[in-house]
Amino acid sequence: MTKFSAEWSRRNFLRGALATGALVLPASGALVGCATSGGGQEATEGEKTDQNPLGVPTDAPLEVYIFNGGFGDKYATDVHEPMYKKKYPKAKITHKAEVDIAGALQSRFVGGNPPDFVNDSGDGQIPLGQLVSDKQLYDLGDLYDAPSWDDPNTKVRDTLVPGAAEQGTFGDTTYVMNMALTVYGIWYDKALFDKNGWETPGTWDDMLSLCAEIKKAGIAPWTYPGVHARYMVWPLLTMAAKLGGADVLKAIDNLEEGAWGHEAVKESANALAGLRSKGYILAGTEGMDHIQAQGQWCAGKAAFVPCGSWLENEQKDAAKAAGFEFAVMPEPLLSDDSAMPLETLYATPGEPYVVPAAAKNPRGGLEYMRIMLSKEGAKGFTEQVSSLTVVKGAADGVQLPPGLTSAQAGLEAAGDNVISYMWREWYGDMWNPGVNTHMGDLLAGRKNVDEFVEGCEAEAKKVRDDDSVTKYTR
Repeated sequence: MTKFSAEWSRRNFLRGALATGALVLPASGALVGCATSGGGQEATEGEKTDQNPLGVPTDAPLEVYIFNGGFGDKYATDVHEPMYKKKYPKAKITHKAEVDIAGALQSRFVGGNPPDFVNDSGDGQIPLGQLVSDKQLYDLGDLYDAPSWDDPNTKVRDTLVPGAAEQGTFGDTTYVMNMALTVYGIWYDKALFDKNGWETPGTWDDMLSLCAEIKKAGIAPWTYPGVHARYMVWPLLTMAAKLGGADVLKAIDNLEEGAWGHEAVKESANALAGLRSKGYILAGTEGMDHIQAQGQWCAGKAAFVPCGSWLENEQKDAAKAAGFEFAVMPEPLLSDDSAMPLETLYATPGEPYVVPAAAKNPRGGLEYMRIMLSKEGAKGFTEQVSSLTVVKGAADGVQLPPGLTSAQAGLEAAGDNVISYMWREWYGDMWNPGVNTHMGDLLAGRKNVDEFVEGCEAEAKKVRDDDSVTKYTR
């Protein structure tokens, strides 16, 4: 999102263009008309049949854009696109993998000529909440109510884990399909821990004691992506929820005044900030991106790194040292009388996919999603990218690598104690650069806990007071 934020203000990206009906692009000076929701796309529907419940035009081209990040794009080229082509052999598929989605597609959204299917992810993500409020995304209701690919008597939505469709819902409408079921936590090399007889800590006091042992062994206890410090927001909010209850996160989602100042958030921030003051963070971390920090972790320079369960696939080449074993642990408890148990974890449907409202073949985009959400499509996704999916039972019988096995075990241990929040999807600028900046300042010692809280409160107020931003509650 960095490049997008630098080149375009949130208002000017789409809202300004939509308000005026045109936009002069800085690169070319050309006048580009805007797209509006609706856009006549229903005219592209084919005949709906039992074999084609979404009315896909069988010979219409399909343009697919995939974010070329931790998951790469082979799951698209080797699994989903061949499945689509097999069913619709007359349809030409144009495939493009991009690292910077906003840089590649922002002008096309504004100009009313977007692709049919977009994996809107990564640092160059176009903020989803902004796309929704500017009516640039297609309603996915027909997809979730359509018969599933595998069973015509079961709707797509009923083949998914609870909350999968809701995670992409803004207001009363679902605009985003999240494919990966991401488990977040603190990652470590189990082989290293076994070798040294280290036990994963259950409380923060245990964590600090273990950090002292790890440091004596000549290893830095922690690292994190310093230039993407929002990675540390995940443990921050998870530990806060464990201490104060899940309503702490709900208040932040609902932009309640003072939500970031909850004592549980402060306690969590104080604990993480203490890692620096005690010398438990790898030197140079502040200037590292996620690949660099994770690479140092894989090289045995640090014991812990915060991340989601895409980590194993993203770092599989860097972690080729003999015996390296990916594993994830839940964040420690800040107090013995915490509101939620140690096993509580943050897990959420993630890796967003959208169909633009002005797509030439939106029904093809929906069908592509239906293919992804099939047992075959989901299993292929897991095998290609080492990630669980939102499709129930799709990983059954799949030989999972150690990290994903650890993540799945963590989910099973958590049971109903799985937390999530929506503000990072609803209000993209509040997430990054917003809270990301303040988290970086806290961990680098440029701000104390109170100043961190004040900064986060200011980010929430900015959204709360901006009448141009659509607000959501849960």
